[in-house]
Order: sequence, then structure tokens, then C-alpha cells
Amino acid sequence: MFPGATADRADAAYAIVGAPLDVSTSFQPGTRFGPDRVRQFARPFEDYDHHTASQFSTLGVHDHGDVRAWPDAAEYLDFLESVLVEYQSDGVVPLTVGGEHSVTVAGVRAVEPDVVVSLDAHLDLRSSYDGDELSHACAMRRALETAEEVIVLGARAGSEAEWNRASQADVTVVEPAAVAEWTPERAGIDDGRSTYLTVDVDALDPAFAPGTGTPEPFGLDSATARDVVQRVAPHAEGFDVVEVNDRDDGQAASVAAKLLRTFVYEHAAAGD
Repeated sequence: MFPGATADRADAAYAIVGAPLDVSTSFQPGTRFGPDRVRQFARPFEDYDHHTASQFSTLGVHDHGDVRAWPDAAEYLDFLESVLVEYQSDGVVPLTVGGEHSVTVAGVRAVEPDVVVSLDAHLDLRSSYDGDELSHACAMRRALETAEEVIVLGARAGSEAEWNRASQADVTVVEPAAVAEWTPERAGIDDGRSTYLTVDVDALDPAFAPGTGTPEPFGLDSATARDVVQRVAPHAEGFDVVEVNDRDDGQAASVAAKLLRTFVYEHAAAGD
């Protein structure tokens, strides 16, 4: 169980759902271990958050456990979506813990947002990768089949075709040096547009989160990622953190767990 996620299903305001999908990771596999490691490295955190003057354990967080993954990604994402929809329809905010970035597709389909905000080193706008339309490298391309717009914060890598796709009106790319100055207000997110927030831990520089499948240098520091989550959380109807694997000493899992907690603190505070 994620530490502090003590609410019963009937009393939940938030639901953590582990999604250990690990079928398309193209460099360093291991995201199947992500949900367990995120739970493990959340253990030393204090329950109290002084920024919001709240206790995590009192905010109605329920841990659903993991939705066991299997090799058929399309079938798995459909099933995962059904789990998330059940929470969403009950007014519970789904918090998915990956797993590879493909699991975001299920979260976006469940929430059906106007805008997807993605913290990511990569554009993930390929139509397919190695013939796979549900590859982790296609997550934002698939998200655009549901959402009207994708905003990628921290992107610094992509194919020529992806950068060309990113130049279209329904995609906004904010490169790492500009992320600290970006605000939801500039994107019109505060004007009633429903939003989904996804965090791929490779948005951070490998110095901060080396335990990920496709590390990319010259990325964000952990404080900047936290600031983005704090800004977007009050506007978001769903959240995920993905691409944590077991190839470090817990750095990536630790920051992922902290960002999930930050989301809950800020989202709950905005609703008070």
C-alpha cells in the first residue's frame, strides 16, 4: 500500500492504481517494478505538508493496488481504462502509477480532458514505433485522439517527423529552459478547460532520476518538476507518473512518489 493511502473505497477522493505495463520499453526495461518501487520509496516521507497545512492520510487517498499487466497492450489498456472510469464516474480522482508511458492512454480515455499536460523529455508523438501504435513513444499521439491539445513541458528529444507534428496548432512544446516560467494561465487552462497531467520521470535530468527507460540529459531538476505539478494540480481531473524502473538506488521512485503526493496536497487544497 502507498503510505498514507488509508481510505476505504467508499470514502475515497483519490485512487492510486498501479499499472506495471512493460511491453514496449525500447532501451532499459523494468517499468513493471515501478508501482512497487514508488510505494516503497514513499515510506520515509512525513505525512504532514506545511505548504498546504494538511496530512496526506486525511485526504481520502485509496490504494487500489496493481492492475496486473499482460503482453497484449491494447487489451490491457482497455481493461485499465475500465478500472479508471469506475473511479472517475464516482467522482474519485484517478492517480495511475506506471509502468511505461503507454498507460497514460488509458488515463486520458477515462478522464476525456480538453488538454493533456505532459512533463516529458520526449515528444511521444510518433504515429507508431517499430510497428506498434501503442508504444510508449506514441503516448501523446494517442492522447490527441481524445484530447483537443497536448502541452509537452521539458521536451528535448524527438524524431524529425515528431517535431513537424509538434508544430501544429494542437501541440505546444516548452523546452527545458522555459519550463520554470510556464504557467497554466498562459495556456488557458484556468478558463474551465478540463486537464489531465502526466509525468514521465525522464523529464528530469538523469542526475535526478536515473532509474528510467530512456534517460535524456539536459533536463529539469526535481524542484522545477514539483513547481509544475503544484501549478497544474488544481486544474487537473486525473494524474499519472510513469517510466520508473529498478535501475537506480531509488532516486526516480522517490521523486515520483513525492510528485504524486504533491499533486494530492495541491489538488485537495484547491478544493477546500
